[in-house]
Amino acid sequence: CAMRNTVRFLFIMILVLFLLATAGCTKNQTSSEKLYLYNWTYYTPDDLIAELEEKTGIDVIIDNFASNEEMFAKVMAGGVSGYDIIFPSSDYTQIMINLDLLSKLDKDKIPNIKHISAVVQQKATYDPDFSYSVPYFMGSSGIAVNTKRVPSDYDRSWDIFSDQRMAGSMSMLDDMREVMGSALKSLGYDGNSLDEQHLDEATARIIDSWKPNLVKFDSESFGKAFSRGEFAVVHSYPENVFAEIPESQWSDIDFFIPDEGGMMYIDNMVIPKDARNKDAAHRFINFIHEPKNYARFLDTFSFPPTTNTQAQNFMKNDTFFFTDEDLKSSDIISDLGTGLELYNQRWEKIRYGE
Repeated sequence: CAMRNTVRFLFIMILVLFLLATAGCTKNQTSSEKLYLYNWTYYTPDDLIAELEEKTGIDVIIDNFASNEEMFAKVMAGGVSGYDIIFPSSDYTQIMINLDLLSKLDKDKIPNIKHISAVVQQKATYDPDFSYSVPYFMGSSGIAVNTKRVPSDYDRSWDIFSDQRMAGSMSMLDDMREVMGSALKSLGYDGNSLDEQHLDEATARIIDSWKPNLVKFDSESFGKAFSRGEFAVVHSYPENVFAEIPESQWSDIDFFIPDEGGMMYIDNMVIPKDARNKDAAHRFINFIHEPKNYARFLDTFSFPPTTNTQAQNFMKNDTFFFTDEDLKSSDIISDLGTGLELYNQRWEKIRYGE
């Protein structure tokens, strides 16, 4: 009957529309490139990712890790085979290069690599030609002082932790490489030294001169504790301190990297050997280091312009906690290989010995 024919017609039309819609969705899904990132938590600017996706049609998917150890454990377990870019720090970048886990970069596809700071190039001894890695950010720990709560003649060096006048109001990072490296630098040694005499001297300085004046070793709550007045001097990362303090009070805070240098880091962008979308990975790296884009990255996280020489010209923020010049005497935390056990033994004594 006419009614049945009408129903059949409508059913066919709905089916055709459904199939067309499904085909359209399938086409969009397959035509969009996907780029899988494995980055540190809170380290990827959302607005830049959105702009990259809009301009290129690349669909960026981000997973996060909280430590190099977590990232590397996943790498070694084969759990990162789907990632196109990973963001390891310098020592783990070195390990991954040595284990032949990374793709050699096509630098013709990354022309913005020319904006990388000369200081970064000097410090990146693990990959001096950027054959396998492109620096994402170069940063450092240092010392933050609440100038309203300490004597005006405090020493702007690692020896500030020897000052008994501030005993009971200071903390250092709960980080073996940071603390032992700082002691080594304070003695004029390489922050990655494997000389046992150097390490014994550094251990003695920490135990005899620094530790008696410390409230504790703290890598988690030092920023909040400093802002609440629990500490007057903290071994710290500047972003963790200043994030907890109103900008109107920043003038009361003296953050410095001692002239003798300290321990610093370079976080890198690397492409795994088995990455599926290496072309898009190169495009992402080049996009990030476009100076206008990189300036937005720095402004998002209140980072100083240590890494990309041209980005400062486009930054809105003009208050920097340190510059690349302040890092000239500092040492990159390097992979110590089997020598790490020399540090572990002494750190146990520092942290838990009587």
